[in-house]
Amino acid sequence: MLRLTLIAAAIAWLAGGCTLAPKYAQPASPVPADYPADGVYAAQAAQNASATPAADVGWRDFFIDVRLQQLIDIALRNNRDLRVAVLNVQAAQAQYRIARAGLLPSVSAQGGQTKQRTPRDLAFANQTIQNSYSVGLNASWEIDLFGRVQSLKDQALATYFATAYARKAAEISLVGQVATQYLQVLQADDLLAVTRETLKSAGDSFGIVKLQFDNGTASELDLSQSQTVMETAAANLQAQERARAQAVNALALLLGEPVPDDLPEGQPLARQPMLTDLPAGLPSDLLLRRPDIMEAEQNLVAANANIGAARAAFFPSISLTGSFGTLSPSLGGLFKPGSAAWSFAPTITLPIFSGGQNVANLDLANVSKRIEVARYEKTIQSAFRDVADGLAARGTFDQQIAALERDTAAQQRRLDLSTLRFRQGVDGYLNVLTAQQDLYAAQQTLVSARTQRLANLVSLYQALGGGWIEKTGDAPRPADASS
Repeated sequence: MLRLTLIAAAIAWLAGGCTLAPKYAQPASPVPADYPADGVYAAQAAQNASATPAADVGWRDFFIDVRLQQLIDIALRNNRDLRVAVLNVQAAQAQYRIARAGLLPSVSAQGGQTKQRTPRDLAFANQTIQNSYSVGLNASWEIDLFGRVQSLKDQALATYFATAYARKAAEISLVGQVATQYLQVLQADDLLAVTRETLKSAGDSFGIVKLQFDNGTASELDLSQSQTVMETAAANLQAQERARAQAVNALALLLGEPVPDDLPEGQPLARQPMLTDLPAGLPSDLLLRRPDIMEAEQNLVAANANIGAARAAFFPSISLTGSFGTLSPSLGGLFKPGSAAWSFAPTITLPIFSGGQNVANLDLANVSKRIEVARYEKTIQSAFRDVADGLAARGTFDQQIAALERDTAAQQRRLDLSTLRFRQGVDGYLNVLTAQQDLYAAQQTLVSARTQRLANLVSLYQALGGGWIEKTGDAPRPADASS
């Protein structure tokens, strides 16, 4: 019984092989244990401590605008870059199956006929033409004694996981890109509205000044100044029309199709609803929530496994090849008694001299691992910065926009008073001109700040790992799952 147990254990050890790859250890995180908590971050230190983590918030619950929700849904179905990412996962999975098959014996069936002529002087019984027929099974197996094939399989598996996480990162990125581009369209709409209003106001002022100039109560300088504001607004209107058309084209590219005409009405920029309860958590949470970090770690695991394959190249490889079948000079005799034939050919190959190739391969594998360590650490650092930047912006945009709204209201009041004083003949047109220009600039700055605030919320949601699940409470899909 003990002997059978030892034989079974030996067979299992030979089949599975050992591996010469270094034991994998996750590198230490190169970022602080906590996000900054002073300055612009201080007001957020205890904010939303009990809120749902961003990675668990469905994108339909974060992006509340129904028009935006439908745009994201279309993009997830049609975007070509996402399709490529999905196909890359399928390709990596097939590559893993190829590598895994190397651990198993290969068996094939073969049948054939051989006809050969022998010189008469050497022929047996004057039979110069001889026929032979064969049919049988061939088998070969590399005993992975030092884990070369196992290491290659581990490398392929880690590469497959990395590709799956890259596909997950691509989907999260696509959700954020669609939302950001949608905001660009809304920004263009608001800028167009501001410019049209400015153009109308400037046109009215120009008409008044022109009438005064014709009556001799206004100078040519006043007329030229009023025309300047009007023409500047007219030029900006064309530029913003162009920018909006290009923003829609960019959105259509993300969708993978033209923007449909039958979408529900969306919310304007100033009332754009987005969930703001996004707790930052700890930097260590990013290791499990950011697919780009998990992708970088799997690339590191693959590089670590490749070292095992490079080390195994220094050791002997053992292959077993055998065949069993029948052999006969006639087709009808293949299955007659006595026609059986077999062969067994174990082979051992020991590397002796390769011009330093194996040493160079091992050096390359070690350097490649160090490169992947650096990339992994850089990915963590980039993720930390993404979140920290988002938190800093979230802590300042609300106050900035409130100040800009007050400034815009004050500029509007200033223009109204300047226009009234000009019409009453108290002041010249220069005050009206300056007030119009300042109001126009303030309105554009306010629109830009509103867009940046919302875009920052999108970036923060994405930086914290949000955008993978559709609805809050849904179980997260595996990284290699289809949309």
